[in-house]
Amino acid sequence: MKVTKARSLAKAVMYRGLGTSSTFLIAWAFTGEAMIATGIAILEFFVKTALYYFYERFWNLISWGRSKS
Repeated sequence: MKVTKARSLAKAVMYRGLGTSSTFLIAWAFTGEAMIATGIAILEFFVKTALYYFYERFWNLISWGRSKS
């Protein structure tokens, strides 16, 4: 089974969209500042999307736990 880079990127972006929403709400609750929460959420989105993408691509190189069916 081969997984394309586009699929990995789409999964990373969609997953981070969900995660970034919760990060924004948590940061806003802690700081009380929507602008600070937005900055944190934007930074977190890009950093964690890249981390997830490379993590996903790394695991695609490993055949452990896969079946051909």
